[in-house]
Amino acid sequence: MTRSAAAHALWRGGVGLSLWFTDADGRACTEHVPDGLPPALDSVVGGRSLRRTITVAGPGADDRRDIASVTLGPAAACELLEAIKPDDVVGGELRYYRYLLDSTERFVRSGAITPAVSRVAGEWAVRWAPLATTTWRTWLSTAIAAAPPVVLDNGDTDAIMDFCGELTDHLCRTSCRDITPAAVRSSFVRTLLPDADAPPMSADKATAAASAWAQWADGLRLGESALVLRLNEPDEGDEENEGEPTRWRLQVCRRTVDRPDEPVELRRLDAHEIDQVTTEVAGAVRAFPALKIARHDDYSLDFLLSTEVVLELLDTGVGALSEAGYEVLLPRSIAHVRPTLTLRGKQEGGTPQRSVVVGFDEIRNFQWQLALGEDVLNAAELDALARQKGDLVKVRGKWVRADNAALSRTAAFIQAQKALAESGQPADMGELFGLMTDGDDRLPVPVSRVEGLSWLDEIKRRGRMAPPILSAPESLRAELRPYQHRGMEWLRHLSSLRIGAVLADDMGLGKTIQVLALICGELETSQGEAERRGTTLLVCPMSVVGNWEREIARFAPHLSVLIHHGPGRLSGAPFVTAAAASDVVITTFAIASRDRKLLSTISWDRLVVDEAQHIKNVATAQSKAVRSMPARHRIALTGTPVENRLEDLRSVIDLVNPGLLGTASTFKARYAEAIERERDPRAVQRLSAITSPFILRRVKTDPTVISDLPEKAELTVRANLTIEQAGLYRAVIDDLMEALGRGETKEAGSERRRTVFAALTRLKQICNHPAHYLGDGSPIMRRNEHRSGKIELLADILENIVADGERALVFTQFTAFGTMLQPWLSDRIGQQFSFLHGGLGRQARDTMVAEFSDPDGPAIMLASLKAGGTGLNLTSANHVVHLDRWWNPAVENQATDRVYRIGQQRRVEVRKFVCVGTLEERIDQLIADKRELSELTVSTGESWLANTADDELYDLMRLGDEAVGE
Repeated sequence: MTRSAAAHALWRGGVGLSLWFTDADGRACTEHVPDGLPPALDSVVGGRSLRRTITVAGPGADDRRDIASVTLGPAAACELLEAIKPDDVVGGELRYYRYLLDSTERFVRSGAITPAVSRVAGEWAVRWAPLATTTWRTWLSTAIAAAPPVVLDNGDTDAIMDFCGELTDHLCRTSCRDITPAAVRSSFVRTLLPDADAPPMSADKATAAASAWAQWADGLRLGESALVLRLNEPDEGDEENEGEPTRWRLQVCRRTVDRPDEPVELRRLDAHEIDQVTTEVAGAVRAFPALKIARHDDYSLDFLLSTEVVLELLDTGVGALSEAGYEVLLPRSIAHVRPTLTLRGKQEGGTPQRSVVVGFDEIRNFQWQLALGEDVLNAAELDALARQKGDLVKVRGKWVRADNAALSRTAAFIQAQKALAESGQPADMGELFGLMTDGDDRLPVPVSRVEGLSWLDEIKRRGRMAPPILSAPESLRAELRPYQHRGMEWLRHLSSLRIGAVLADDMGLGKTIQVLALICGELETSQGEAERRGTTLLVCPMSVVGNWEREIARFAPHLSVLIHHGPGRLSGAPFVTAAAASDVVITTFAIASRDRKLLSTISWDRLVVDEAQHIKNVATAQSKAVRSMPARHRIALTGTPVENRLEDLRSVIDLVNPGLLGTASTFKARYAEAIERERDPRAVQRLSAITSPFILRRVKTDPTVISDLPEKAELTVRANLTIEQAGLYRAVIDDLMEALGRGETKEAGSERRRTVFAALTRLKQICNHPAHYLGDGSPIMRRNEHRSGKIELLADILENIVADGERALVFTQFTAFGTMLQPWLSDRIGQQFSFLHGGLGRQARDTMVAEFSDPDGPAIMLASLKAGGTGLNLTSANHVVHLDRWWNPAVENQATDRVYRIGQQRRVEVRKFVCVGTLEERIDQLIADKRELSELTVSTGESWLANTADDELYDLMRLGDEAVGE
């Protein structure tokens, strides 16, 4: 009878490996263990037989019988299975169990094991267990599928898991045999050593320990992957040649248990594992479909990828494969670089130089360079780079990657700039500086550094220019405040570089004294030089000519001053001679326009434009005249660089540094629309980056600038309309709505705007006083009754101010209203006071200002907003009244700053009048709601009203029920 040894895993509950024997018909024998086993197996089995009852298949039905069997523990089972030689005649079951032992040993050697707490034969025990990684689970599924039928008797697949678990515990303990228990402090860890006695463990403690180790094992499994795809750079022979695309090898590998840290190539795996890898490769192709079109290596499953597919792999493929559970290894040599541009000054002949002191007009000799980290590419490398496409390119023998094809695009940009320079059309200073500070959407990559270009280096490194420390000029008869001293240093630094400056300090912070300090300081440093420094041309409104003359006489009397104004002013050669002998020539905007040809014949050392917002409209004759004046250096002085629109800012900067912000249309598209309409903070940041080096602005509310200004209180005074005012108001609204409804104003937008502006002006006049609107010369009061709620409140307020011994400056935007109001108020207050307006001559204005500034002067001054809102120092008053509103915070604030400025010692009260229930109150609320817009130096004027829809316009202008008082 032919017999064969069969094995069945019965280690459920710690039994062991049982051997029994069958005859040729497959029936179990009941005899003793037969002779004739291979000697190695016989030595293991001998002396261990026992009787065991199992169910076996009979001729008819299953029955139970005792068969000869041998039960082996883990150590003996390992000894038996390890003794099986390839040429031993044993059953397929024993060979299968040898396969399980070999595989388990590989997992143990790889370290894919974990301590665990489990229940064995009714007792909790600490044991070693396989780490259930994807590799383990995949292998276990394969092992179960390959098991002989007798092993899976009654369909019990858990027996295989138990068998491998017992082997794992035995093999791990055996590997720890050199560790002495005394060397281990933890009692828990000691139970994992060979022949260790497991201490009793409560159910609660065992459950907690089992959960903790399970969580730890879960952490070890994170990121594990059976299939590994390894990308290899092309060999020199694989790179693009004669039109053939470059081929990258995506090597198909697998992370196996015995080599967990290094992928194993496919050829190292056995046939069964190759089948598994093929299945996993198909899953990888589903995760990254671009692999479907890739070529395959003739001798492996490796993919041969073009550079374009590699880019796709780097961009999206790695993420998709990782999400699907596949690991992708990339070459360490592929650097993900952030290319940058550098700007370098050159000497004549093209050699880079250490530093060049240049202004806007002279910065022509420079070159763009491409840098990868600290490495700057040469011309040959740039040419080679420009020919390559895509994000992944080869530079200096190494593959580097930059997003959006930045490397090749940057190389092309540099070549284009070089071609422009060689053709005599390099970028001008405005374009260059714009690219450097705000060229993110125009440059392929950012500018990382500037070298050898003086102040451009400084701005790139610090975001601003750091002026040198200078002493105050000895000839200046004034002690500069700290912020004024810094302003003087800043102005002198920009002057030395021939860069225009916008000094935009708040009204009252002393822009005049800072300019005088600049002029005095430069004259002191030029003394002894062969050629005397030239003359400063100062252009300003007529209202402040006298103020400049007085300030120079007070703080710098050694400066020779020529006033170029009035019918007796010099002309021709006498003027040129007198100007050359003067330190400062002062003229007005109007005279600059009239004498443009004369003034343009002189090459001025400096052009200073005071109240520069007056020439914000570049199309006016005055603006064109002032901008045409030749000067080495230009300064614009303004407390309101932005009044209504950001275009105001562009025009002021363009005055001192032409072209810096581009044309009006370019500036509007790039900055103005985004800020004014959308209040885009990024656009604000970009605009600040390009303008901040050339604008110096300090505000009085900053305690680090000035700490000795008194408190300022702003009050809104709400007045009711009289019945007469209300009737006129309704009539104007009705006329406007009727005109809009008839479509008379719809032929052209300009016609509609004129109609709306006319109605707006009438309504503001009515809110002031009926006589102002009617223009009929009728009295302020009738039968001792007020015709205007505003005037009634104004009279009461001014009487109280005068009674308290204080003084007030009252602003109106209408000259006609001021002319009408001045005699009535003088009679009501009981003292004569002046009305300062644009129709007065220079001498009359100066006299009014001097009288009001005198301690014994009048308590009230009435001023038109345009004539008295700028350039004056009227700190003798401590009350400001805005009788009618310009609805522009910037303009109103600069008018208030005639009083709230350095030299003011008393608390300042600012009152702004509005009529309740009218457009005045509603627009005042709109401006208050949009106050944050003015914080971005964007103010709201009246022009927006003309474009308002009819319904919204009526809602703004309608007369509310609360408008009329009792």
